[in-house]
Amino acid sequence: MTIGLRERKKAATRQSLHDAAVRLAAEHGVEHLTVEAIADAATVSRRTFSNYFASKEQALLHHDSARTVRLVELIRARPAEESLMTAVIRAAEQHSTEFAADPAQEEHYRTLRLHPALLPELVATYAAAERDLAEAAEERLPAGPDTPLRAQVLAATLLAAFRVVGQTALERREHDVVDLLRQAIGITREGFR
Repeated sequence: MTIGLRERKKAATRQSLHDAAVRLAAEHGVEHLTVEAIADAATVSRRTFSNYFASKEQALLHHDSARTVRLVELIRARPAEESLMTAVIRAAEQHSTEFAADPAQEEHYRTLRLHPALLPELVATYAAAERDLAEAAEERLPAGPDTPLRAQVLAATLLAAFRVVGQTALERREHDVVDLLRQAIGITREGFR
């Protein structure tokens, strides 16, 4: 799928706002960050900021939101004959190559993303991702009376594994997140025996 110029410009503006928010929060603290300062640093108006994000918290956590949305897209794009687990692993492999991190940005982000003021937005981000992941999982599971419940439980479990793997990768500065994900899924399987 080819992305048009307009969509690329919008994505660049969104990323610029996110980068400015992370940089300013790292320099001055989340509690001192304002929407106006983010807009000024990204050289856009306050109104333009509002077209992209509803709050400074959303701007700060755009990275998490974009990554989870993309992961669900990649899972949905996998061939229909693949099992859910195969689709998840293959999507995670592709996902890890698409999101190569800037080390300086990751260092700022590592400390910011768990700031107490951001936790409600982080929870909302993951709740939306869990709903989307449950829908994607349900599409791959055999139809039955318990399929919606199975899809929700699997989505919650997978998302928990993704969160733990992401945080572990950030803390340990590990780059092989797919291997960590395989380990996490294996631990989940074994943990219920």
